[in-house]
Amino acid sequence: MAFSASPHCAPPLHRFGLRRFPPPQPPLAFMRCPFASSSSRPVYFSPAPTLRIIVSANSKKPYSGRSADSTSASAIDFLTLCHSLKTTKRKGWINHGIKGPESIADHMYRMALMALIAGDLPGVNRERCIKIAIVHDIAEAIVGDITPSCGVPKEEKSRREQAALTEMCKILGGGMRAEEIQELWLEYENNASLEANLVKDFDKVELILQALEYELEHGKVLNEFFLSTEGKFQTEIGKSWAREINSRRNSILAEKRKGPK
Repeated sequence: MAFSASPHCAPPLHRFGLRRFPPPQPPLAFMRCPFASSSSRPVYFSPAPTLRIIVSANSKKPYSGRSADSTSASAIDFLTLCHSLKTTKRKGWINHGIKGPESIADHMYRMALMALIAGDLPGVNRERCIKIAIVHDIAEAIVGDITPSCGVPKEEKSRREQAALTEMCKILGGGMRAEEIQELWLEYENNASLEANLVKDFDKVELILQALEYELEHGKVLNEFFLSTEGKFQTEIGKSWAREINSRRNSILAEKRKGPK
């Protein structure tokens, strides 16, 4: 998949009496906001926090510098960019002809629920697992869902996602929260902790659970997803949950082979 930017943007700053100063550096993306008027100029995602000028309604004298609402503006810019996680459908299901498949955000949300309900494990920080689940695919807001069928080498996929994540954290304005997002993402990417091990398993568990649900809903056989995850679970919870899903699937397939009574 070609590297592409997300088609979403923040509200035009001039609607709030603000304008960017100086003009943004080479932007990540630009286009009209879906909720702006047709006369609005394109809005740019700047790769770094920008200066804003506030004009007082009384004095008409500008105040130069970071505005009081700059943190809020960065947060909304970041969240608006993340909107594409809610609308981008997971490519594996599209390739198998599933109509109305789950989005990237759907997938991450149920993984976070898995982290929430999983039994306690020695040395595993549940809160960190939830955070990793929420951010592990966040770079796909820009690069999209890159699957093995795209033919992109693993190293190139990682490079694209790392570059996208860096841009997203700049849009967020940097700081402690941006650093935490990058740290959590790298921890997952490198499978570098017990928490990452568990969330990697949740990624596969969510995949095969969704595959089973689509088999039942659409009358398809999606063996590929079960075969690709077989024997790759790292934790006892992951192995146990995968066994349960496969057991239910095998029972359903056995009933189908028997035919109508």
